[in-house]
Amino acid sequence: MDKNREFNLIATAASGLEALVGKELRDLGIECQVENGRARFKGTMETIATVNLWLRTADRIKIVVGEFDARTFDELFEQVKALPWEDYLPLDASFPVAGKSIKSTLYSTPDCQAITKKAIVERLRTYYHRPATVPLTETGAHFQLEVALLKDHVLVTLDTTGPSLFKRGYRLEKGGAPLKENMAAALVMLTNWRKDRPFYDPVCGSGTLCIEAALIGHNIAPGFNREFVCETWDWFDASVMEAVRAAAEEQADYDIELDITGSDINGQMIGIARANAEEIGLGDSITFQQRAVKDFKTEKEYGVIVANPPYGERLGEEESVRRLYKEMGEVFRPLKTWSKYILTSDLAFEEFYGQKATKKRKLYNGALRTDLFQYWGTRLPRKERTENE
Repeated sequence: MDKNREFNLIATAASGLEALVGKELRDLGIECQVENGRARFKGTMETIATVNLWLRTADRIKIVVGEFDARTFDELFEQVKALPWEDYLPLDASFPVAGKSIKSTLYSTPDCQAITKKAIVERLRTYYHRPATVPLTETGAHFQLEVALLKDHVLVTLDTTGPSLFKRGYRLEKGGAPLKENMAAALVMLTNWRKDRPFYDPVCGSGTLCIEAALIGHNIAPGFNREFVCETWDWFDASVMEAVRAAAEEQADYDIELDITGSDINGQMIGIARANAEEIGLGDSITFQQRAVKDFKTEKEYGVIVANPPYGERLGEEESVRRLYKEMGEVFRPLKTWSKYILTSDLAFEEFYGQKATKKRKLYNGALRTDLFQYWGTRLPRKERTENE
């Protein structure tokens, strides 16, 4: 396949993070259109490699193979069959078809998946001159397809990512209620933190928020420590990914000194956090300490606190969690120059923290509705702001 061929592409995202994904794409110089749960854009193999490597807040990068309306199974079959599958799938391709159907005439997802698969098989048989009596082996490279129907509109996509982009490859172990890496990156990016300011997570667990902040601070591509399924495809030019990785390595700033600290009352979690940071080579960029929230003190100014405390979802936990929120308020409220960003599903958080948030933002942590309670600190004096910019 020509490496300069242009594809229609989609970056999928958790609800509430689509605008961030759109901003990331534009920062990479890619024009895009933000929709519910995704951003659409166009690009070449180089674009596919770049966005897989660099997007911090997206879930997956998909190629749009086809898009059309269908209200009958015959229409679905014929329009899927008409797509140029031979451009993507070699004869031995393993190509499972996932599916979903929302508010569509063709409401049976298993039937839609089966018909899509059958149509692709028929197209490949004809192209590769295989008799109907000989099954396709599907022993080769993996091509994950999806047929998604929404109000009779069909979107057929091919996933280029493999395991979701939140799987950065550094998390050796995780805690009881881990925050996905792309959600952690989103929380950092939604703050006013800059790499010349202190960053603190008082309930750091396995260290994800601190590690994502360090990756941002050093300008390290979040996907540099892993591989992507498109690299296993014979038509995807390996030299393209090599060049994009090499360029990312050049852009990383390993020399900058960062002031990033994570603490947790659980010493075992601090050990896990340190191991995770070491795994990705950021052990020297982050300080992890065993400490209770109530014991935090600092003389530093204009820092940023980002926290994903326990939500008290389990029976009997609510009281201890709300006690923690009260401690947070007592310890953090006096830090007037610091900005604080706290994610929780407890809508009564402000009452226990003891202060109304400057702003709230609705986000979904998995399927759970949460709010990011934001308390903005006083701004740096203009003279210092100008010097730091």
